[in-house]
Amino acid sequence: MAAALGMDAFSLGIGIGLRGIRLLHILKLSSIIALFHVLMPLAGIFAGQFVSGLLGHVATTAAGVLLVLLGGHMIYSSFKGGVVQGFDYRSSWGTLLFALSVSIDSFSVGVTLGMFSADLLLTVVLFGIAGGLMSILGLLLGRKVSRNLGEYGEALGGAILFVFGILFII
Repeated sequence: MAAALGMDAFSLGIGIGLRGIRLLHILKLSSIIALFHVLMPLAGIFAGQFVSGLLGHVATTAAGVLLVLLGGHMIYSSFKGGVVQGFDYRSSWGTLLFALSVSIDSFSVGVTLGMFSADLLLTVVLFGIAGGLMSILGLLLGRKVSRNLGEYGEALGGAILFVFGILFII
């Protein structure tokens, strides 16, 4: 389950990596994603003891809308030319928004796990490790591919974020 939840971080990491990213930012972003993959299911487990499945659906839809907006803006700015103010994953807010968007499904799973007697420590540690490793792999892969794509890398990255946003909403 931890690996499956980390696949969002991997896929969306490819999208961000396609824009071009420095190794220091990969480590920073992956660390924050790993932390969110610990905190979100932990919060979900506690919330799962008190709420129904509706909350998970609302959170996933909100993450989808956010990804559609970010992806659409990346596509627009790549074809616009010149300098367009965009989503900056290196800023504190950008990092938090990105980490939240890839870990929101961990909250939903945590809600479900909270209704059962799951091992709390093992669950959140595995979620954090998987989320962090998968994001590193995705960011590195996107970074490597972006060198070959040139200026179209940002458009492809935006398309990936956009498609995943649509899938979250559906």
